[in-house]
Amino acid sequence: MNPIQPIEIQPVDGTALERIVAGALAEDAPWGDITSATLIPADATATAELAAREPGVFSGGPVLAEVFRQVDPSVQVDLKTDDGAAFEAGDVLAVLSGNARAILLGERVALNLLQRLSGIATQTAAFVAEAAGTGVRVVDTRKTTPGLRALERYAVRCGGGQNHRYSLSDAVMAKDNHLAVLTADGTRDLTEALRAAKAKLPHTVHFEVEVDRAEQIEPVLAAGVDTILLDNFSLDGLRAGVQQVAGRALVEASGSVRLETVAAIARTGVDIISSGALTHSVRSLDLGLDIRIAAAPADPEAAPAAGEAASS
Repeated sequence: MNPIQPIEIQPVDGTALERIVAGALAEDAPWGDITSATLIPADATATAELAAREPGVFSGGPVLAEVFRQVDPSVQVDLKTDDGAAFEAGDVLAVLSGNARAILLGERVALNLLQRLSGIATQTAAFVAEAAGTGVRVVDTRKTTPGLRALERYAVRCGGGQNHRYSLSDAVMAKDNHLAVLTADGTRDLTEALRAAKAKLPHTVHFEVEVDRAEQIEPVLAAGVDTILLDNFSLDGLRAGVQQVAGRALVEASGSVRLETVAAIARTGVDIISSGALTHSVRSLDLGLDIRIAAAPADPEAAPAAGEAASS
């Protein structure tokens, strides 16, 4: 197996974060929050706790900060949990304090995003734990929510996973449909067609090819690709494929990768396991934002002091 070292959590793309939050706030409160404007005094203040209703792995600290930066920069955001850290049900993950209207306006957007991102981080952490000790890199795919890719891929990193190519513009990845078109007329040799394509690329561009049959492996390797993706291979097929590749390219496994199958796949000797399940079918975690109202001071005249009888 080719050695792959783990990486630290790379920060979220700030430009994408600002755009996503602005769009979400515009969607949720296009002309302001009419409920809070009607019910809540403009100068009312509040303290709110972001609380976990179930255990998981946290992702979204920068998102929470950005939501309230855009809503009202005077709102104080005190994070109690680092991104990538595990938490238990009942834990307070962050505390907000400031203008009550601002906190209420940003509440749902913040929760929607943090619940989903923490769900992705939690799912990813479970996959990574299953592959622990094998040296396999667990990576995401492009099966992300349209418009949220930058945040969802950040959440994968918070869960200990790593990222595949960000978009179609980043690397060459020839899949089954590409190969079908490339060799459609029956006159083009697959190896030569791939070599000709690779020759057009700068040396810095990664070239990956997906195969779904064992007999495709050697023609693809002969083209000098960087990574070969074994799609929907059985465990025995993956082991045989790794032996056949013999270090001439990175070996990626994909297809039918679920939490209950990832450990066995990791033990076949592949370098990378990619799974759309990290992002496309994740359940959002149950987090809540609870307003904490301080109790009013007791009226000393409303009840007798301890040890004193009530006056008649």
